[in-house]
Amino acid sequence: MRRFDIVQSDTDELTSHSGLALVGRALRHTDLDRDLQTIPLRHGIAHADCVKSYVGLLCTAKSDFDAIENRRQDAFFKEALDVAKVPSAPSLRQRFDEHASDMIPIVDAASTDLLVAVGAPVTPVTIRHGATLRAVKHKYVALDIDVFPMDNSGSKKEGVSYTYKGFTGYAPLAAYLGEEGWCLACELRPGSQHGQKEFIFFLERVVPRAKRLTPHRLLVRLDSGHDAAENRAWFSDERIAFIIKWNPRRQDLEGWLQRAERQAVWTSPREGKRVGVFSVVVAEEHGGEVREFRRVMRITERTIDRDGNTLLVPQITVEGWWTSLEEVACPDETIIDLYCAHATSEQFHSEFKTDLDIERLPSGKFATNDLVMACAVLAYNILRWIGLVGLLRDDAPIRHQAKRRRLRTVIQELMYVAARVVESGRRLALKFSACCPAFPSFEAVYGRLAAT
Repeated sequence: MRRFDIVQSDTDELTSHSGLALVGRALRHTDLDRDLQTIPLRHGIAHADCVKSYVGLLCTAKSDFDAIENRRQDAFFKEALDVAKVPSAPSLRQRFDEHASDMIPIVDAASTDLLVAVGAPVTPVTIRHGATLRAVKHKYVALDIDVFPMDNSGSKKEGVSYTYKGFTGYAPLAAYLGEEGWCLACELRPGSQHGQKEFIFFLERVVPRAKRLTPHRLLVRLDSGHDAAENRAWFSDERIAFIIKWNPRRQDLEGWLQRAERQAVWTSPREGKRVGVFSVVVAEEHGGEVREFRRVMRITERTIDRDGNTLLVPQITVEGWWTSLEEVACPDETIIDLYCAHATSEQFHSEFKTDLDIERLPSGKFATNDLVMACAVLAYNILRWIGLVGLLRDDAPIRHQAKRRRLRTVIQELMYVAARVVESGRRLALKFSACCPAFPSFEAVYGRLAAT
């Protein structure tokens, strides 16, 4: 084996993160430069340069403020993100601390503006068991909303408290639209705050953003933490379809089994297990008005466990799902299947926490960390769109087939691609290796962004 000589070039014409050119081009489809100028600034680096520099860091899976020091002398970093001057770590932290509350709504708006500008596709829901909602008069686009905990144990950051997962941290509330999982908001919350607290205000911010991105009707999917009459009344008044997991609390299991014997359609997946599914109509009073809602019930009776052991006493499980969808168009099994697809949002949570590396937030101040989450939403949507356009092509780097790519895959395949930066005749060029597998995808994504 021949030995390599390890040497360093005396020029800065090489870059290991050429994908930032795609990120900078995507940011041009937002109004960050204009809108952030409305925040007063006496002197120093522009607000937009601070925000865009941090979004660039997030798109390379770096969330710590100190990571910006490695980019201060990087000429390509400035050119790619259209930044006049890269801030230092103390300057970036201080700027976020001082202006977080003013920057958050601007960065939030920029994320939705980007998706509108690039024409982000929003795919309606489909059913796995052969049926499809396309047979209904209207198509529905899923809007999945859920709380997920972020472990910040061992820290004294503002807002860190005991979460339902048994550790101390935060419990942000996130909303994802469509089969692609576009993130419309990820609101940072203290770890001990219940998901239902101020939930209607969250809906009032998120639903208009969703309606900007799709002409189809929304189908909001929530877990049992949002089983509240207040939510169903709000959806009913706004004429928004919903599926909400029922929180049974204390129930008469034998009574439900007897009712299922009369009303349910029973199946037997295996010996010793019966499953009955049926619907009930429940009258519910809220705000002085009585409304009727459908609830799909699933009763499971087990007399033999999965290991083949006969149970002395039958095991009865009761589950339910509130919905506004009519039974004629969406049978009981369809409602259950639709809700099961809500679990996909757990993958989106993990992409925030691991792929973007923001589970342990970088600041001790709550407002600053909330701004970090807003920047993470913008970075998430940029990477998601780049992955859809660039990594699902026939000439993309070889990967297993998928409907979308994880953010980590986008970062590996397109963000960290080595290239030579060449300046000639006042023009800049990125030159890739002749054997670079990502070149067709990179060229296609940049061409789409430049043409939009």
